[in-house]
This record gives sequence, structure tokens and C-alpha cells, in this order.
Amino acid sequence: MINLLVENFLKPKTLEEAYDMLISNKKNMVIAGGAWIKLSIKNVLGLISLDDLNLNKIEVKDDSIEIGSMVTLREVELSNHLNELYDGVLSSAVHKIMGINIRNLATIGGSVMGRFAFSDIYPPLLVMDTKLVFYKQGEISLSDFLANPKMEKDILLKIVIKKEEGRGFFKKVATTPLDFAIINIAVSKTLAGFKICLGSTPYIGALAKDAMIFINSKKVINEEVLDKTVELVLGELKISKNVRASKTYKEELASVYVKRGIRKVISDVN
Repeated sequence: MINLLVENFLKPKTLEEAYDMLISNKKNMVIAGGAWIKLSIKNVLGLISLDDLNLNKIEVKDDSIEIGSMVTLREVELSNHLNELYDGVLSSAVHKIMGINIRNLATIGGSVMGRFAFSDIYPPLLVMDTKLVFYKQGEISLSDFLANPKMEKDILLKIVIKKEEGRGFFKKVATTPLDFAIINIAVSKTLAGFKICLGSTPYIGALAKDAMIFINSKKVINEEVLDKTVELVLGELKISKNVRASKTYKEELASVYVKRGIRKVISDVN
């Protein structure tokens, strides 16, 4: 059991005030929804709530959908606008996360900032065109954020997903519906080409860039191309055993569902 010690609970009224609180002490942390807080920290000087900062809206723009960092996973799951994007790949992934009570509590911002390797939201976000908007650092891509674990403290304001005509696929494999993923896979297809991502391998979600370059160079997707794509995925993304499954089993799952995902996104039927 993890004991969490919090000395002060802080509720700023402006973003500037929240940011100043955050950087004033290395033991000050943002609470977000609080669903995973015991997995993130043990001792906190100041726990900062963002509840009063108007970050809990989903806004539809001409070319993007903006999800405030304090939007709950349940709100993401039920959003008609997100369900229409890439066959609802993000909503589908969120639906697989624990139970409704957790999804009503956990926020998308907290889930992104947590950097949890088991996260089911990284793969679908990575196979879409996703940017993160921070208070001080401005806009950066999700992939750049994940590649930089030592990023300076900042407050995530929103997640911005570009509207594109595309197909999407997501698969989570877990022992039970309430368990963390053994592995999760996302695939997308737009006019720009395919994107393929594996997560919970047991490492954090990552795009299979070599495999994407290969398959996007092919005009016809046949079994030979699928086999080579899977070979490249397994060759470039790190997969290891953990308490949930062996390396061999994870690789077999990846092989099956990467192929299944590609077939799904090039099919004419949802």
C-alpha cells in the first residue's frame, strides 16, 4: 500500500497563479482528476487543483477538436464529435479503461501527463495528428512530449486533435476488463498514409516509424506486405516480458492485431 502525504491543498483562480504555485517548489504537484495520483507521487508539499480554471470543455474548431485537460475520460468516451473522428478510435480506447466510476474521475490531461506505460490513450492519440498546448511552452506534439521525460514543469491546457478524413483501429488485450493492458495497438489510415503504434509492451506507447515508411511506400497491401510490416514493427519497438505476459506472447498479439488493424482501416465497411 502506498501512503500519500499532502501538506497543502491549493486551489488557484488563474492560470498564472497555478503556474507560479507549481514552479515555486519541486514538491508542488498538479492533482488533475486524482485517479492515478498514488501511482505518481508519495509526498507533496502543495497539491494544486485546476478545477476553477475553465479547462473542462471539448471545443470543435474548423480544423481541429480541442479537449481541455480537465475533461474527464467519461466525457471523452461519450463525445459525439470524437466518436466521429477516425471511427471513434479514441473513444473506443477510453471505453476500455477500468470502470465508469474511474472514467468519471480521471481526466485526459492527468492521463497524458502521467506518462504511464500501461496507458490506453497514447496509442490512439499517437496515430492521429495530436498536439499538446501548455501554459508556458505553448504547442508541442504528443510524440515530442513522450520523447522528453525531463521536460520543465508546466500546466497542460488542452489536447488538440486535427480533423482528418481517416479510419482508425484500437485493440486492448487484458486479462480482465478492469486490468491494465498486456499490450495495446492502434492503427490509422488517412490520405497521408498509415500510422501504427504499440503501447504497454511494457514500455510507453510509440510509433513504428520504420514499418510506417515501408507500408506507406506500397501501392498494394497484400499478405507479403503485411508480414514485412509486422516484422519491422517487432524489430524496431522494444517488447519485453512482465508480470502480465511473456515477450513471445506479446509479440504474437502484436503480429495478429497489427495485421487486423491494417485490414480494418483499408476496408470499406466500418
